[in-house]
Amino acid sequence: MTMSRALDRAETVLDADTADGGALLSAPNTAFFRQPLAPILTAVGVTILVVLAISFARTNGLVAALWGAGALAMAVWLRGGRGLTYDLGFGVLVVTGVLAGEFLVGNGPVLSVMFMLMNLMEIVLAVVLVRRFVPGLSINSVEGLGKFLGVCAVAPLPSAVISALALNAMLDLDVIDGARIWWFGHALGFAVIGAFGLALQRRHLAIVRQPGRLAEGVALLGLIGGACYAIFSHLSLPYGFLLMPLLLLMAVRFRVSGIAAALVVVTVMAIGGTMAGHGPYHSFAAENRAVLAQLLVLLGYMPILMVAALLEERDRLAERARAGRERAERASAAKSRLLANVAHEIKSPVGGIIGIGELWAGGQLGATSADQVEMAQMLVKTARQVEALAHDLLDVARAESGAVKVELRPTDVAGLLEDVRRGLILKPETKGLSVEVQVEGDALIAQADSQRLAQVIGNLAGNAVKYGASGGRVLMRTAWADDRVRIEVTDFGPGLSLDKQAQLFEPFNRLGLERSAIEGHGIGLALAKRLTELQGGEIGVISTPGEGATFWVELPAA
Repeated sequence: MTMSRALDRAETVLDADTADGGALLSAPNTAFFRQPLAPILTAVGVTILVVLAISFARTNGLVAALWGAGALAMAVWLRGGRGLTYDLGFGVLVVTGVLAGEFLVGNGPVLSVMFMLMNLMEIVLAVVLVRRFVPGLSINSVEGLGKFLGVCAVAPLPSAVISALALNAMLDLDVIDGARIWWFGHALGFAVIGAFGLALQRRHLAIVRQPGRLAEGVALLGLIGGACYAIFSHLSLPYGFLLMPLLLLMAVRFRVSGIAAALVVVTVMAIGGTMAGHGPYHSFAAENRAVLAQLLVLLGYMPILMVAALLEERDRLAERARAGRERAERASAAKSRLLANVAHEIKSPVGGIIGIGELWAGGQLGATSADQVEMAQMLVKTARQVEALAHDLLDVARAESGAVKVELRPTDVAGLLEDVRRGLILKPETKGLSVEVQVEGDALIAQADSQRLAQVIGNLAGNAVKYGASGGRVLMRTAWADDRVRIEVTDFGPGLSLDKQAQLFEPFNRLGLERSAIEGHGIGLALAKRLTELQGGEIGVISTPGEGATFWVELPAA
């Protein structure tokens, strides 16, 4: 209860910009004096935990196997603030709390001062290392938790060695056993209680306003506590297998904060019950029982914290991906609206220019010379190109916004290709080119929108004429591809490199031909891809430099 109250009070001194819950105060040197209750309560909690740990250890004839006092001090110290004034003030209170506990349990001045110095050394070392190596003091990520657990293992080690040597000199206790039990017990306290202290955030208090979630959490903790009682009490039932699924469920449902709270319950009951001679290790000597219980928690249950951190990290990545997707969708919608508006604004004036140009070229605006007629025809041709661009922009905008509706019905692909061929050979640019259609197979009927499919194939064929005219031939072919209908448009021109193939379907990308004599705007293939996808099909290209290019479309068969 003391730890919970101290942590709750510590939350009130966090600055508003605590994005990870671990950010520090903007004016930390004054925090100790502005909010002294949390450090004072921490000192009281340290005293109580020192008394409990030493008293319980003495009744079982060994050094304390779980040391929570240092972990409580470390967690509140890290969460409360930083700065020279704050650190000195907090350090003095920790020293007071540890000394008070040592004196209350009857230790003499020499032992009390020695234990106080050892505890202060490991607490300060843990605080310094966490501040240095744990990003944002957050353990809600695999990296942060891994570094925090590393600190928990390293920080108590010097104190464990020094205290074991001192106890050996004063009380003739075994150095290896003393150092091992101290190290494991203090590292376990840092890892379990410290993790709970750092994981508990103000946002977790919102669970109180969610009765369903609160009841679920209490029920899970109750089940975990009940399983621990059955395993580590005088009952000593062989139900250890029950704990793992319950802890995994807690990690899945409540992430790092939930499993940290559960591990506090498991650790206290497992260490306490084992030291008292209960549980699966009751037949071992007291020192070995303690070590086995510590290893059980450290190696058996603590790794579930990493599972919870991994889930937290996945949640954050999923949230970032969702936010990024929403931003991309908003940007795409804005771009589509811009394209549609630009296209609408272009169409009206361009229509007027075409009308005036045709009247001028026809001599209906007065007598014209041959040069003027030629200029008027060039004007009309250019205006029609702009008009075609406006129509393409509208189609792209509609396709990207989902406004294009396709009516899928059985479509005779061979007949459609012949219609495209007839339209293509009427254009002046196909003069001297061979445009062929090959049909390989019977009943080549695709489930498609005939108008949109003709638009796609016409676009591909038009590109084959523009960019592959040097090959002197354009081939349109259709055949079966398993249970789909495949359409290919092949030119025998210069072909495409792999780099250019990767950029083909990007809007407004003309692959470096912007300044060439070949007309185009770079949106035809992007539109063809979108229209093909709307019909449930796929589109792609096969090309080798110097050997032409084959654009293919595959559609579901009717």
